[in-house]
Amino acid sequence: MSAAATDPRPVLITGGAGFIGANLADALAAAGHRVIVYDALTRPGVARNLTWLQSRHGERIEPVVADIRDGGRVADCAARAQAVFHFAAQVAVTTSLTDPRDDFEVNIAGTLGLLEALRTRAPATPLIFASTNKVYGDLGDMAFSLEGDAYVPDDPALAANGVGEDRPLDFHTPYGCSKGAADQYVLDYARSFGMRTAVLRMSCIYGQRQMGTEDQGWVAHFLIRALERQPITLYGDGCQVRDILDVSDAVAAYRAAWSRIETVGGRAFNLGGGPANAVSLRRLLGHIGALLGRPVEVDYADWRAGDQRYFVADTRAATAALGLGARVPWRDGVARLAHWLAAERGLPLARDAAE
Repeated sequence: MSAAATDPRPVLITGGAGFIGANLADALAAAGHRVIVYDALTRPGVARNLTWLQSRHGERIEPVVADIRDGGRVADCAARAQAVFHFAAQVAVTTSLTDPRDDFEVNIAGTLGLLEALRTRAPATPLIFASTNKVYGDLGDMAFSLEGDAYVPDDPALAANGVGEDRPLDFHTPYGCSKGAADQYVLDYARSFGMRTAVLRMSCIYGQRQMGTEDQGWVAHFLIRALERQPITLYGDGCQVRDILDVSDAVAAYRAAWSRIETVGGRAFNLGGGPANAVSLRRLLGHIGALLGRPVEVDYADWRAGDQRYFVADTRAATAALGLGARVPWRDGVARLAHWLAAERGLPLARDAAE
């Protein structure tokens, strides 16, 4: 019997109208759960995501339009939830450099307020936190070689498996500091107070309902710019490598973390596409050009603060502990996102459709 059939309480998703939150809310509502979608609706496109969720699931979606720093609203929602997924955040490195205080207040104070609400009013309620690979810093101590259009680690084990959870934390930029501190608070509340929390340190997640910008959601951003025949700016040389993960696989991981919280509580896991889904920015642009039937226009600019030349997650721990299956191959997932974005914007995907 499913949790939805035995526990009538809703699931709380902070940042629930955002890209990953909306996909998770959709999956949980489809499985029979009531979902509190808690979101300030400040990012472009998220209001559309909320409307989409309500049109699909009706009264199973309870919208709460509020800031994560609104302690009273957060506490009221947390107190009646059977589980909490915490996505609400300031998500851009560039924004954190412009306004570090706001970044701090949202990412650290907002997370602490949520943890305290649970500790004082619902200490048995599980909380799964969306963290980031930025907690590992810029990996500047690692040696890489340039092979074709991609950086490759000189360490064979790192090249084969990616960066593991045993990598020392090294917060860079205010964003890295705030998300890293929140990450550690979530883990410590399991240690200090016996709460059932877990952390997923995400690589680059992409997929349907992603309204990407230059600062966040870069896979969708590349596709949107290419579909609109606008140039794409690469910061650095474009040979940076990331392991990209389709949002359907991310949703499966979050649901698994909740269902297995008794065994994974107090742990942090790297969540990404792994070595099989590692791709350089240039290689991804080549694939986008193939999908569109025309080359993509590219400009170059200086490297940005804290940018990693290489990050591929070692996903073995998450795969084993969460029972994860095979990931969507990146070429298939990017093609699927391209078709969705083209349909959303009423734009042709291939050159022959435009002429």
